[in-house]
Amino acid sequence: MAITRREFTKQSALTGAGIALTGAVGTLATAPGALAAEDTRHGHDGHGHDHDGHGHGREPGYGPLIPDPEGILALPAGFSYRIVTHSGVTKLESGEYTPSNHDGTAAFEGPRGVTLLVNNHELSGTRAKWKYPVPLTEGLVYDPVAAGGCTVVETRRDGRTAEWVGIAGTSTNCAGGSTSWGTWLTCEETEDKAGKNGLLKDHGYVFEVDPYDRRANRDPRPVKAFGRYAHEAVVIDPRRGHAYLTEDASGPNGLLYRWVPPHGFKHGRGKLRTLADDAGVLQATKCFDGSGRFVDDLSRATRIGTVYGVDWVDVPDRDARTVSVRKQFTDGQVTRARKLEGMWWGDGGAYFVSSYARDESPVRHDGQVWFYDPKRRTVTLKVILGVNADPSREGAFDGPDNITVSPYGGIVISEDGEGIQHLFGATESGVTYPIARNELNAGTEEDPSYSEIAGVTFSPDGKTLFANIQTPGIMLAITGPWRRRPNGH
Repeated sequence: MAITRREFTKQSALTGAGIALTGAVGTLATAPGALAAEDTRHGHDGHGHDHDGHGHGREPGYGPLIPDPEGILALPAGFSYRIVTHSGVTKLESGEYTPSNHDGTAAFEGPRGVTLLVNNHELSGTRAKWKYPVPLTEGLVYDPVAAGGCTVVETRRDGRTAEWVGIAGTSTNCAGGSTSWGTWLTCEETEDKAGKNGLLKDHGYVFEVDPYDRRANRDPRPVKAFGRYAHEAVVIDPRRGHAYLTEDASGPNGLLYRWVPPHGFKHGRGKLRTLADDAGVLQATKCFDGSGRFVDDLSRATRIGTVYGVDWVDVPDRDARTVSVRKQFTDGQVTRARKLEGMWWGDGGAYFVSSYARDESPVRHDGQVWFYDPKRRTVTLKVILGVNADPSREGAFDGPDNITVSPYGGIVISEDGEGIQHLFGATESGVTYPIARNELNAGTEEDPSYSEIAGVTFSPDGKTLFANIQTPGIMLAITGPWRRRPNGH
């Protein structure tokens, strides 16, 4: 049974749970520059080192990053990458070039060692804006003037690759989420209606893409039951059937949502297409601390292990016909957060990211990772990054975005901050470490510019980590001596 607000408050008072549960099991600490980085079990010092109790430091991760002579991706010794797709270079089965602006991605197991990936292309507005929009493949188009969509990428053990369109005519396909029945839910990070920015249809929806069955993707239909807003990511609770969704928006800050399916609904291939536009209930979070006090914004949590109880408040108009969904609530009704980004299901709940907080939030930070426990109905702060004073300096992380749970323990995060862009990991014991660094300089030597890294996901066998350099649009397959560190280090 889910804990109620009154029960949570009572339990917090009795156990000292409240708003600062540091050193809790599974707590992930932070990168250098963190606001808080305590790990009472493993002696984490807040500077990316572990101590074994005898004064000997043990570096986390896989060692320092080695500059890439090709100028694409720096990796630790023993690791390598190969380019899977490259916008304007590689081609689809149809002969057209791979679309640009790679973003959220998920991997699926295919036959005989094949890996299938569904790759978002975050292209906003009309096709005329972009050199390499998602091609308008017959039968797979939602809005014929919109530039975004998804491609499906097939990779084989021998390195051979094929790519085709999964959906076209959508807009600003940012992140999304995989389902337990083997499909990808792609999310439009926009609120544009028909007639705005040259678009012919309403946008701001979630669409389902099947990597296995091309016929299932014909006649694309938005899952309107999930609401229309600036979607970022989505996960499905495989046990309860609830969908959890993040919103990347400001003025006011966005919300974390839950969709409760209608009674008797069972998920599966093609089932989301059968839902009525108003099926189930869409709700937003309302958090409270251990004393029962309302929490207006998640940025107020500045201590790892902070736990908040969660209530859910019904959304009045999920299709936002006249007012954006997040603006339908007054102060005190819901809990907000700045740049709610990536989300991934694992460990019986949903990890989700608040990328950073600035003047539009009560407290400034450069990134949070939270964990929602549906059984306890609580959110726990797992990672918090302090404001990065020098984003051009190697060694500090900011702006977490896409996220995945690692088969080797902990989580892997792609960085969409300022300055240098990384893939970095966080172990269960509270240590962060670099995995890769984008070295593709889109600026000049005097004024360098590096695109975000996105779409981080492991292959089904755990041997390959896929990630994207968003601009110009490059999908990379990273291999090397992955390992689980002993005792969770």
